[in-house]
Amino acid sequence: MDPLLNFQGQVAIITGAADGFGRLLADALAYRGCKLVLADINEELLAAAVKDLREAGGDVVSMAADVSDESAHKSLVELALESYGKLDIAVNNAGIAHIPGALHTLDAETIDAQFNVNLKGVFLGMKYQIPAMLSNGKGHVLNVSSMAGLGGAPKAAPYSAVKHGVVGLTKTAAVEYGRKNIQVNAICPFFSPTSLLDKGGFTTEESRAQLVMGSPMKRMADPQEVVSAMILMLSPANSFMSGQSVAIDGAMSAW
Repeated sequence: MDPLLNFQGQVAIITGAADGFGRLLADALAYRGCKLVLADINEELLAAAVKDLREAGGDVVSMAADVSDESAHKSLVELALESYGKLDIAVNNAGIAHIPGALHTLDAETIDAQFNVNLKGVFLGMKYQIPAMLSNGKGHVLNVSSMAGLGGAPKAAPYSAVKHGVVGLTKTAAVEYGRKNIQVNAICPFFSPTSLLDKGGFTTEESRAQLVMGSPMKRMADPQEVVSAMILMLSPANSFMSGQSVAIDGAMSAW
């Protein structure tokens, strides 16, 4: 197998693995020989994903997890070490959206939920993932931010704020642990038709057509396009890239 795509012998944690980017990434990594430790708050969807992966020959363990709960991250890393003896890759993908609204119309409950899942969930993940990687002598953390983490996002102030925070955590961890051979990067996708978009209130063709006006390519990112970029970023052959927040945006940031 091409070394750029060879994940044989690698062990990866993926949060938010039951659908969307997380599920597609699990499929892609398992196909390339990676052993998987999957987590999601949706137990039913997670069980279905694990069943499909195992039937396809994947080596997978899983646990239901709320990423805002510190003990869940500790247990998830322990599961990886007990099952496979090491941790090479961690993808902090779990996230939530909120219904759009001007900043002054949003309540504290909305920003608290965004902080707890989208930012604290990433911080707590790295808190336990990185020590396992230090013991392993290497590792790669990939955090899922957003284009809203690189610029303003009208009517999504809480989401944008925490996604900017994910970029900050990524850069800081990359600097702190670079000499320990641990890479930390973030991916920042443009809108993509996953369940997260539905939960953000963009359920009609009209609302989605408005979103793509911000991209020179005039379309959303297919989820598989985003996952293909994630695979390239996580490739064992991509060993000197760290501290980067990579836009997958159809040239939106090039305006």
